[in-house]
Amino acid sequence: MNAKPGDWLVVKGTGGRRGQIVSVRHEDGTPPYVVRWAGTDHEVLVFPGPDAHVVTAEDEAARLRAG
Repeated sequence: MNAKPGDWLVVKGTGGRRGQIVSVRHEDGTPPYVVRWAGTDHEVLVFPGPDAHVVTAEDEAARLRAG
């Protein structure tokens, strides 16, 4: 899993969650990530599990435009 600030972390499972990745700790974009959860704006350090994936900022913007 690799990400950059501005990408989105999507966690499946109970309730599901989406959050924007605010910062990454490693130059290669591997976890953990500081994530700002959508809906609460709460920022937390996240070590994503197997039920999570990264959506690029561009793909997220396209999803929002599509409605």
